Amino acid sequence: MRDLVEIGMGRTARRTYELSDVNIVPSRRTRSSKEVSTSWQIDAYRFDIPVLAHPTDALVSPTFAIELGKAGGLGVINGEGLWGRHADVDAVIARLAETASTDPRAAVRYLQELHAAPLQSDLLAAAVAQVRESGVTTAVRVSPQNARALTPELVKAGIDLLVIQGTIISAEHVAHGEDEPLNLKTFISELDVPVIAGGVSDHRTALHLMRTGAAGVIVGFGSTKQGTTTSSSLGIGIPMATAIADAAAARRDYLDETGGRYVHVIADGDIETAGDLAKAIACGADAAVLGAPLALAEEAAGHGWYWPSVAGHPSMPRGAAVRVEQGERPSLGTVLFGPSDDPSGSLNLVGGLRRSMAKAGYSDLKEFQKVGLSVRG
Repeated sequence: MRDLVEIGMGRTARRTYELSDVNIVPSRRTRSSKEVSTSWQIDAYRFDIPVLAHPTDALVSPTFAIELGKAGGLGVINGEGLWGRHADVDAVIARLAETASTDPRAAVRYLQELHAAPLQSDLLAAAVAQVRESGVTTAVRVSPQNARALTPELVKAGIDLLVIQGTIISAEHVAHGEDEPLNLKTFISELDVPVIAGGVSDHRTALHLMRTGAAGVIVGFGSTKQGTTTSSSLGIGIPMATAIADAAAARRDYLDETGGRYVHVIADGDIETAGDLAKAIACGADAAVLGAPLALAEEAAGHGWYWPSVAGHPSMPRGAAVRVEQGERPSLGTVLFGPSDDPSGSLNLVGGLRRSMAKAGYSDLKEFQKVGLSVRG
């Protein structure tokens, strides 16, 4: 294969590409950005913008989920995070921020301590109810290990979408001497709510997850330029441009295999700017999970700090609390829709996507997935 390179005698590796390695190539046609639609729909739920919030307590409080929902996106509550373990989440986040500003390692230990507290179903149900009562779509993330135990209470509380997400997830988890592993296909078939599952990194795993009945497949594990340490902790990295394109190919194969069932591809990693968001869609994603970029917003729960959901892992934390904004923070509306005074593309994320689509001559997200791409030499 042309994309295999020899890294030593008898050992090859695949040549892959990050989002930063590719560029969008406009066509001869252009259009006004006012004529561009960024809407998408998964199952019965329609969204005006292709943006999901990373399920970290640094971002998604019930209030933030409501505000993002009103803006047209989807806020995903971490079902194993602080909102289901502590009644005074604002206070513990304030203490975490204070600790992180002086001793980052102590902040990680504090996160681990916070996540060691038992989950309280009434607290989690109250968080879900607050979002549901606002009228926006309600989504909660659980890990594959805890999905079986937590999902019945979440469905009872009234969630609309369930997100089953791990750093790397497969449809064929092998376990010896452990509790019976989650059979995703059986589990999903017995649920009355649609499931988004991930993260995956290649065509084969994406196709396997699609065959479980998932409505959406997450590509990546929420990697960011700062805050996420999965690469240094586990040696695992996902080249997002290649991974998204591979998952999009799996989507086409599954569409042919089933005679028309479309599974959404949701990119989750290395998306920091409006240009990154546009390139993720161009590579084949239907929507994207954003973490640190949304943490800039004054509505974000972390008050200018960001950490991924895996930062509180009890034995192998893969993230740290990092300050993303020290001055006056912009509103969520400004982060998403502008106006922007930052030439790097960190603000007006959806506006940037719309302009990219318009400059390339496309009017909707599915069409934009066909745009030409080039690789930096």
